Amino acid sequence: MSDINNPNPSPERAPERKTDRWLEPGPTNIQVIYILYLVSFVIGITALIGIVLAYMNRGKAEGWVESHYIWAIRTFWIGLLFGFISMILMMVGIGFLLMFAVAVWAVIRIVIGLKAVSNNEPIANPQSWML
Repeated sequence: MSDINNPNPSPERAPERKTDRWLEPGPTNIQVIYILYLVSFVIGITALIGIVLAYMNRGKAEGWVESHYIWAIRTFWIGLLFGFISMILMMVGIGFLLMFAVAVWAVIRIVIGLKAVSNNEPIANPQSWML
């Protein structure tokens, strides 16, 4: 017998929606964050997306990946601080040279992070201000 209230007695369930792997904490996510930081030299807003992803996944990753989240977050904030100081010093003229140095510093930190994550290695000193 068919049920009058339910014309389709065995309704198909919608497949569970899974997030993309790059959004979940892990090596792929941290690589995306580093790439977003690099792209921010051309499209500035991507660094903000990267820092949001880093904060969302910090504390949720396995041991060695956690050091990369700390490294990525510190790279963003220290770079922002140095960039702000460089902008202020542009009135004196030395800020242009310092801004270039900040960009080089950021790229080197990002490349160090990308190299380490591709080798499944932690960052040696994620609390460092330098390299």
